[in-house]
Amino acid sequence: MGKLWKILLAIGGIIAGLFMLKSKSDISKKEFNKKTKSNKKKLDVITKKTSKLKKEKAATKSKIKKIKSKIEDTKSKIKTTKSSKKTIKDFESKYRK
Repeated sequence: MGKLWKILLAIGGIIAGLFMLKSKSDISKKEFNKKTKSNKKKLDVITKKTSKLKKEKAATKSKIKKIKSKIEDTKSKIKTTKSSKKTIKDFESKYRK
Protein backbone atom coordinates (compact mmCIF):
# COMPACT_ATOMS: atom_id res chain seq x y z
CA MET A 1 0.00 0.00 0.00
CA GLY A 2 2.87 2.38 0.78
CA LYS A 3 4.36 1.84 -2.65
CA LEU A 4 0.99 2.70 -4.25
CA TRP A 5 0.83 5.98 -2.32
CA LYS A 6 4.32 6.88 -3.43
CA ILE A 7 3.42 6.23 -7.07
CA LEU A 8 0.20 8.28 -6.73
CA LEU A 9 2.10 11.07 -5.02
CA ALA A 10 4.74 11.06 -7.80
CA ILE A 11 2.02 11.18 -10.49
CA GLY A 12 0.29 14.02 -8.61
CA GLY A 13 3.60 15.87 -8.36
CA ILE A 14 4.21 15.48 -12.09
CA ILE A 15 0.70 16.74 -12.88
CA ALA A 16 1.10 19.67 -10.49
CA GLY A 17 4.47 20.50 -12.09
CA LEU A 18 2.91 20.49 -15.54
CA PHE A 19 0.16 22.82 -14.36
CA MET A 20 2.74 25.16 -12.84
CA LEU A 21 4.74 25.26 -16.08
CA LYS A 22 1.60 25.98 -18.08
CA SER A 23 0.50 28.74 -15.71
CA LYS A 24 3.95 30.34 -15.82
CA SER A 25 3.96 30.31 -19.60
CA ASP A 26 0.45 31.85 -19.63
CA ILE A 27 1.61 34.59 -17.25
CA SER A 28 4.68 35.29 -19.34
CA LYS A 29 2.52 35.46 -22.49
CA LYS A 30 0.18 37.92 -20.77
CA GLU A 31 3.11 40.06 -19.64
CA PHE A 32 4.57 39.94 -23.14
CA ASN A 33 1.27 41.03 -24.65
CA LYS A 34 0.98 43.90 -22.15
CA LYS A 35 4.51 45.04 -22.92
CA THR A 36 3.94 44.89 -26.67
CA LYS A 37 0.74 46.94 -26.34
CA SER A 38 2.54 49.58 -24.28
CA ASN A 39 5.40 49.62 -26.78
CA LYS A 40 2.94 50.09 -29.63
CA LYS A 41 1.41 53.05 -27.81
CA LYS A 42 4.85 54.56 -27.28
CA LEU A 43 5.69 53.99 -30.95
CA ASP A 44 2.51 55.77 -32.00
CA VAL A 45 3.44 58.79 -29.89
CA ILE A 46 6.97 58.83 -31.26
CA THR A 47 5.82 58.51 -34.88
CA LYS A 48 3.42 61.41 -34.42
CA LYS A 49 6.20 63.57 -33.00
CA THR A 50 8.61 62.60 -35.77
CA SER A 51 6.05 63.39 -38.45
CA LYS A 52 5.57 66.84 -36.91
CA LEU A 53 9.32 67.37 -36.78
CA LYS A 54 9.73 66.28 -40.40
CA LYS A 55 7.15 68.84 -41.46
CA GLU A 56 8.90 71.55 -39.44
CA LYS A 57 12.25 70.49 -40.90
CA ALA A 58 10.91 70.78 -44.43
CA ALA A 59 9.51 74.23 -43.64
CA THR A 60 12.82 75.45 -42.22
CA LYS A 61 14.70 74.05 -45.21
CA SER A 62 12.47 76.00 -47.57
CA LYS A 63 13.02 79.14 -45.48
CA ILE A 64 16.77 78.60 -45.63
CA LYS A 65 16.64 78.25 -49.42
CA LYS A 66 14.70 81.51 -49.68
CA ILE A 67 17.16 83.31 -47.43
CA LYS A 68 20.14 81.92 -49.37
CA SER A 69 18.67 83.18 -52.63
CA LYS A 70 18.15 86.63 -51.06
CA ILE A 71 21.75 86.66 -49.85
CA GLU A 72 23.02 85.70 -53.30
CA ASP A 73 20.93 88.48 -54.86
CA THR A 74 22.33 91.10 -52.49
CA LYS A 75 25.87 89.82 -53.00
CA SER A 76 25.47 90.08 -56.75
CA LYS A 77 24.37 93.70 -56.41
CA ILE A 78 27.43 94.68 -54.41
CA LYS A 79 30.30 96.12 -56.43
CA THR A 80 33.75 94.68 -56.09
CA THR A 81 36.32 96.72 -54.19
CA LYS A 82 39.41 95.47 -56.01
CA SER A 83 39.89 98.59 -58.10
CA SER A 84 39.36 100.93 -55.16
CA LYS A 85 41.82 98.98 -53.04
CA LYS A 86 44.36 99.15 -55.82
CA THR A 87 43.86 102.91 -56.16
CA ILE A 88 44.31 103.43 -52.43
CA LYS A 89 47.43 101.28 -52.41
CA ASP A 90 48.89 103.21 -55.32
CA PHE A 91 48.10 106.51 -53.62
CA GLU A 92 49.66 105.40 -50.35
CA SER A 93 52.77 104.15 -52.07
CA LYS A 94 53.09 107.38 -54.01
CA TYR A 95 52.35 110.03 -51.36
CA ARG A 96 52.64 108.38 -47.95
CA LYS A 97 56.02 107.02 -47.36
